Amino acid sequence: MAFLLLLGDVAAGHEDRGIILDVVARTADVCFMALSVGGGIRSVEDGRRLLLAGADKISIMTAAVADRAVVSRCADAFGSQAVVVSVDAKRVGEHWEVFTHGGRNPTGLNAVDYAVEVVAKGAGEILLTSMDRDGAKTGYDLELLRRVSSAVSVPVIASGGAGNTRHLIEAVQAGADAVLAASIFHFGEITIGEAKAAMAAAGIPVRLTEPAL
Repeated sequence: MAFLLLLGDVAAGHEDRGIILDVVARTADVCFMALSVGGGIRSVEDGRRLLLAGADKISIMTAAVADRAVVSRCADAFGSQAVVVSVDAKRVGEHWEVFTHGGRNPTGLNAVDYAVEVVAKGAGEILLTSMDRDGAKTGYDLELLRRVSSAVSVPVIASGGAGNTRHLIEAVQAGADAVLAASIFHFGEITIGEAKAAMAAAGIPVRLTEPAL
């Protein structure tokens, strides 16, 4: 079993759609791990509704770019441990820029500086996605991971680029506190058990057995 399930409505931002409460509630009913939900969160009330529907954490992206105070308000209301800020970054010259709306809209924000800023506002976790690597299965952007993880004091989840177990191991060795993967699991290329076993063999602490329900 995975440690956390991320449920993200990736089109909510650019389609200006609200949060997917019914999907969250139905997922929470059958999900026996931590559930983090993102997409369409614009206010404390949006976050509250998701947490009441069964989410353990909320993940904010576009709204945090528009108004950093959203992060502070949510952290004050729910605690930093429940607030994740998603950072979608693309390499632009010698730095990484934050993009929103599924990588469509540049913001002009330096991704490392932005991560530092939202942590100062109360984010308890950073979900860091390399838009350059997302879906490519060529490995995570390790330099981006190193830059962000060394700049912030909260856990960083690596996202974008996982193609095999070696990539997962490399991300943790580069500074990630956790790794996110999607298609390699969705399409059965590797199992979660195989991923955990490979990471354990590399000396990375993982929970190989599940607690009794």
